[in-house]
Amino acid sequence: MNISITETTKKQELERIEKLIYVIRGQQVLLDRDIAMMYEIEVKRLNEQVRRNIERFPEDFMFQLTKEESELIFLNKTKSITRSSRSQIATLNEQKNDTGKVTSSKRGLNLKYLPYAFTENGIAMLSSVLRTQSAIQVNISIMRAFTAMRHFITSNTQVHRRLVNLELQQAEFATHQAEIDHKLEEVFRKLDDEHIIKRQGVFFDGQVFDAYKLTCQMIKNAKTHIILFDNYIDETVLTILDKRETGVTARIFTKTVNPQLRLDIKRHNAQYSPIEIRVFDRAHDRFLCIDEDVYHLGASVKDLGKKWFAFNHMELKTSELLSKL
Repeated sequence: MNISITETTKKQELERIEKLIYVIRGQQVLLDRDIAMMYEIEVKRLNEQVRRNIERFPEDFMFQLTKEESELIFLNKTKSITRSSRSQIATLNEQKNDTGKVTSSKRGLNLKYLPYAFTENGIAMLSSVLRTQSAIQVNISIMRAFTAMRHFITSNTQVHRRLVNLELQQAEFATHQAEIDHKLEEVFRKLDDEHIIKRQGVFFDGQVFDAYKLTCQMIKNAKTHIILFDNYIDETVLTILDKRETGVTARIFTKTVNPQLRLDIKRHNAQYSPIEIRVFDRAHDRFLCIDEDVYHLGASVKDLGKKWFAFNHMELKTSELLSKL
C-alpha cells in the first residue's frame, strides 16, 4: 500500500482509517479484515502470523468478537450502533426470550468465523510480526489514527466535563437565586405584616383609631413586660394594656393616683391579669416600654389622636431607663 508523504494525503489516510476504528468493550479497536485490507494481504495470512506469535498478543492486545458483536458490526442495521464522523461505537443490544436466555437482536446470520479485534497495543505489536516495508508504513498511519482518535475523545470528554460543570454552576446559581427570592419574599411579607411597628411617625387630629391601633399593636408585640410612664391615666389605658399576651407583666408610673383610679385598678385586678401602678412625678414626657424597646409618645395614651402628636423609637433601652429611677 503506497503512502504519500504530503499533508493532504496524510490527512485523507487518517480520516479513512479513523472511520474503520470501533469502540468495543470500552476500547478502540480495528478488525482483522480492515487491517488486512490496509496491509494488502489476506485475512487468513494475517491471522496465521498472529497465531504463530500468539504469546505476543494477550487479551488487552487482541480479542475475538462474540457472535452478537459480530452481527452488530457486519449487519450494521440496528440502532445499537452509533456512527459519528470520527468513530463507530458498537454496543450489543441484548434481548431475553421466554426462558430468560440472552439472545441477539438479529438472528439467522451465518458467519464463517468470528473476527478478531486489535487494540492500539495489538496494532503496535503487528509491526514486529509483519515486517515488510509497506506494513511498517501502514502501521505508522494506523498509530497516528489511534492517537488522533484518542485526542478527539479526550477533547470531547473535557468539553463534556466543562458542560457538566457549567450545568452544576447553573443549578447552584438557580438554587442561590431561589434562596434570595425566598428571603426577599420574607422581607416583603414582614414589611406588609401588620405586626411590624413603625419606628417613628406623626398623627394628626382626628386619627384617634389609627393611634389606638398603633398602641394596641405595640402592646400585643410584648413578650415579657410592658412599662408605661404617663402622668394622666384612666380606665381606657387599663383596657389597652389588657390586650397584652398572657404572662406579660404590666406596670404604670404616673404622677398621682386619685381614689377613682385606685378603685379602677383594684376592680380591674380582681378580674383580669394585674397591672401594677406606682407614683412617679419626675417624668414630663410619656414613654412606652415594650420589653427592651422604648418609644417616646408626644401625648398621653388616653388622648392619642385627639391632637397632633409624634412618636419615635429611641436608642435607649428599658433597663437603662429604669436604672435612673
